[in-house]
Amino acid sequence: MSDLVDAHRHACDEFSRVAAAVEPDQWTAPTPCTEWDARAVVEHVIGFHDFLLLRPLGVRANRPRIGPPARWDATKTALFGVLGESGALDRETELPGGGTSTPRTMLAALTTDVLVHTWDLARATGQTPAPEVEASAIAYGRDPAWRPPDD
Repeated sequence: MSDLVDAHRHACDEFSRVAAAVEPDQWTAPTPCTEWDARAVVEHVIGFHDFLLLRPLGVRANRPRIGPPARWDATKTALFGVLGESGALDRETELPGGGTSTPRTMLAALTTDVLVHTWDLARATGQTPAPEVEASAIAYGRDPAWRPPDD
């Protein structure tokens, strides 16, 4: 596997760790993304992978209807299954809405998205993100002092 895929896997594994630690009553917690709660952040990360990689590669994740961590893990399994295929990184794909790309081109942006939203989810649910997640989030303008508002 390439370093690009390995870096994305590392980011996705940290997102999985944070999502798995969210308590059931925390899925409606506000996040630094003011329009999204914790559940919506996970659905956004799922949707971005679906829209930019899985669908263009002709892959459908077998996601359960409920349980954000399980839905994400099904997405991750489908993603790394296809990225493990020979030549997958450079396979030209048609993007929904027009244009073409390759997974190699899309992966760096998706890795950044996963890191930043891992931080969002961790902050919203009172978790401590990994140091590289914290650094990435701050580099992308997240306020390190952000805390969810008191109810």
